[in-house]
Amino acid sequence: MAQFHREQQMNEEGFGENHSHELNPCIPIRVKLPKGKEVIGIITQRVGAGRMMISCMDGKTRNCRVPGRLRRDLWLREGDVVIVEPREFEQDEKGDVLYKYSKSAIEKLKKDGLLKTSDSEF
Repeated sequence: MAQFHREQQMNEEGFGENHSHELNPCIPIRVKLPKGKEVIGIITQRVGAGRMMISCMDGKTRNCRVPGRLRRDLWLREGDVVIVEPREFEQDEKGDVLYKYSKSAIEKLKKDGLLKTSDSEF
């Protein structure tokens, strides 16, 4: 009986109803933008020990980490687009990862001109 109920909720793309808006271009998408000192960046390399090299949109490459409060919630890979908060000291070299963008949010950022990347990157 529960299996029938699950099949009933699936839409024609095979996604559940909660995920159908991700591929529908007609529904507006709300995107979190960087505030204050925060910068958008792309993960270029995983260094280890919870750290990664991130190429930021301000032209700097920072060695960033995921803070402890987000460590289990935020799973990151190379090529992911994230919001980085530079450290209070060593702003040009180190930072913290605060947020990871979804695929639809990345497309919105590209369309708005906030994310400057090559087409082959994603």
